[in-house]
Amino acid sequence: MRRLSWIRPLVAAHATDFSTVAELFAGDPASPADWSRTIGRVAAAPRDRAALVRLVSAQLDRRGAPAEARAAAARLKEPAAVAVVTGQQAGLFGGPLYSLLKAITAIQLARRVEREHQAPAVAVFWVDSEDHDWDEVRTATVLDGQLAPVSVSVGDLPGAGHRPVAAITFDESIHTGLRELADALAASEFTPEVAAVLARHYQAGAGVAAAFARLLDELLGPHGLVVFDGADPQAKPLVRDLFVGALDRPGEAARLARQAGDRMARLGHAPQVEPAEDTVALFYLDGAGRRAIRRLGADFAVGDDTRPAGSLRAEARDHPERFSPNVLLRPIVQDRLFPTICYVAGPSELAYQAQLLPVYEAFGVEAPLLYSRASVTLADSAAVKFLDRSQVPFEALHARDDSVLNRLLEAQLPPGLERAFEDTGRLIDERAAVLAAAVTAVDPTLAGAADTTRERMRETLASLHGKLIQAAKRRDDTLRRQFTRTRALLFPDGHPQERVISLPFFLNRYGVGVADRLLEVLPIDTSQHYVLQL
Repeated sequence: MRRLSWIRPLVAAHATDFSTVAELFAGDPASPADWSRTIGRVAAAPRDRAALVRLVSAQLDRRGAPAEARAAAARLKEPAAVAVVTGQQAGLFGGPLYSLLKAITAIQLARRVEREHQAPAVAVFWVDSEDHDWDEVRTATVLDGQLAPVSVSVGDLPGAGHRPVAAITFDESIHTGLRELADALAASEFTPEVAAVLARHYQAGAGVAAAFARLLDELLGPHGLVVFDGADPQAKPLVRDLFVGALDRPGEAARLARQAGDRMARLGHAPQVEPAEDTVALFYLDGAGRRAIRRLGADFAVGDDTRPAGSLRAEARDHPERFSPNVLLRPIVQDRLFPTICYVAGPSELAYQAQLLPVYEAFGVEAPLLYSRASVTLADSAAVKFLDRSQVPFEALHARDDSVLNRLLEAQLPPGLERAFEDTGRLIDERAAVLAAAVTAVDPTLAGAADTTRERMRETLASLHGKLIQAAKRRDDTLRRQFTRTRALLFPDGHPQERVISLPFFLNRYGVGVADRLLEVLPIDTSQHYVLQL
């Protein structure tokens, strides 16, 4: 991980040098003893398991989730049962590859907990559907037949941008999006099946979050993944005390997160969140959308409205469905509902959750271990052969200039040619120095002219070297094409593949069973980044 420039130093430290950041987390995910302790304290924490199972089972029934997912949800009623949780926003057509990688890592960890700790463990995917950032979820990007990125977006739907994504429903424009997606993808043996799968879930009248959840149900529900829509109003009564507590102690979560951020900074890591002092860890939900709540003297500001503190607290007790946690409180809500022993986090999530340990303690919720999701680039045989043959480091392809290609082409030149240029350059410097000494002995005013002559000789040599490289480029178009193709696949538009390329590209290339195959072959050690050929 430390070789990858886009990986946060905190993430690398958490995975490979935990002792340096231990004070920020509830335990070391590499320590079996910490797993055992976490399982014990989370399983023993009081919660209404029967109500949780009724809530989750009702969701799964409404969506027609696979029997394996329903059976897994039912296990949460067991007193010793624990959960490995992950989550993500409801990205269009399943979102980027990392959403699938999170779910797969959660399933793998749950299986390992059962195997090594003999505890009933359930993998849960929390769909963060109360977020109202429409631009985050409205677009899917795939690679076309030439491996060029193509983005497909859904237009602004009614309520988009201010209402939670869970409240947004696709209209007929989703069918245009499906056609654009089909046009962008290169035809494969899997194309008809992929089109049918997406059309089953993404259709006019379907909820944006519900379509995402159903797609995950189909892909990983048979492996026991429990997909949970975090916007379910029926869940709010189970966590009403957290909402009331956030209003009883306004600004406390923000203050604690800022203090934890200061500790992070002292350890050499930049804080992920820096909430304002008047931040209350809640949003208010009504017809106007999802509005932030702030302290305003003795009262509260709800968007542009002012609300008396007493009435807002009473409303949180009586109508918790009208409230939504912000980024500081959402994990605490999640882990009050579920007996979470571990959260599978992306890099940004791990960074902000490093600021939440004191918030968990303040709200009386057991903090889980944090585990980085699998980090993977899927390559085809041509790309793997290029990497093996050229010996170009994987991460070097992240660069957007041609420096790596130029070095590669230089290596194809006849042996000794580069050395000849280097020797000639040194000889120019040596002889020019002798010449300059002789010239200035005759006329000191010619020193500048001597330096200019040396520089021009150097420039002429560099020009010849550049022409040689260009000739090599023209001569070796095959190498250039291989380089360009591999870079386009592994780092589309200069970004790690798993972060930008959406699920349909991989389904279309490897088949709808790609999730099954990844679940079988992905290593569970996520301190490494894997380049995987399927």
